[in-house]
Amino acid sequence: MRQLEAPELRAWLTQNREPVTLLDVREPWEVSLCRMDGSVHIPMGQLPARLAELDRARTTIVICHHGMRSLQAGAFLERQGFADVVNLRGGIDGWARSVDPDMAVY
Repeated sequence: MRQLEAPELRAWLTQNREPVTLLDVREPWEVSLCRMDGSVHIPMGQLPARLAELDRARTTIVICHHGMRSLQAGAFLERQGFADVVNLRGGIDGWARSVDPDMAVY
């Protein structure tokens, strides 16, 4: 599974014109504090039951707070046949600190 730091992901998203899925696997209370625009929220614990909501052929970028839950969720997605999974290393916290300084941190 590819892993990208927040600045690398921002550059990749800017250059890539293919549709992607930004999958946020954090808990609802975390998403209520901050989220990336356009992200799909499926808490990690609900992921197995909600796989049908995701496109296996589309690049899926998995996001959590610091990048550990998203790494686990991404490995699960790969085992389920998802073609291209990317983990946001450093998570939403890294995104807020290095890409979007207006985003809340917690």
